[in-house]
Amino acid sequence: MNNKIYPQYSFQNCIDGTVTISFKLNKAGEVYFSKIQKGIGTDLDDEALRLIRLSSGKWIVPEDHDTTVSVVVPINFKLSGANCQNKSPKEIKQAIEIYKTNVGMTDAVLNFYRHKANGKFTADEEQRILALKASLGYDEEYMKMRINDGLRKLKQKDKQGACEDFMFVKNMGYDLADEQIAKYCN
Repeated sequence: MNNKIYPQYSFQNCIDGTVTISFKLNKAGEVYFSKIQKGIGTDLDDEALRLIRLSSGKWIVPEDHDTTVSVVVPINFKLSGANCQNKSPKEIKQAIEIYKTNVGMTDAVLNFYRHKANGKFTADEEQRILALKASLGYDEEYMKMRINDGLRKLKQKDKQGACEDFMFVKNMGYDLADEQIAKYCN
């Protein structure tokens, strides 16, 4: 839990709760498979998976452990002192639904930049994508926050999680993380 980094969207929208992760361990105590058994539907789910991934190799596995059996762990996210007392359950539920919708739109932006790298785009498409990015709040300030999250993950020795953040910035059409990608992700 010391490695928990409260995700930006859930923090900003006062979303908390419990994410249940199911995972499998090999004989060396390494996590070799993990999935969300019951999630919240926001970036808290991804953070719970990341925390389980960080625990890989730290589990003490009994000699007779069946490596095909899943271990189930609840990971609790609770906001305190985040000035959330004025948020109603209805507002929080709406924020969760907006997040789910935004995931699909984020995928559209990511796909555009993948195609753009191959020269497959039009100026009209790019204008629509820029407007979509703006509506999602994917501006330079947000990208800098993602880079900072990645740098915090590096300090926790979560290179994979850090590189995911850096690549997200890159794949959103920004070159702000190029230095970190070259240094840590190749």
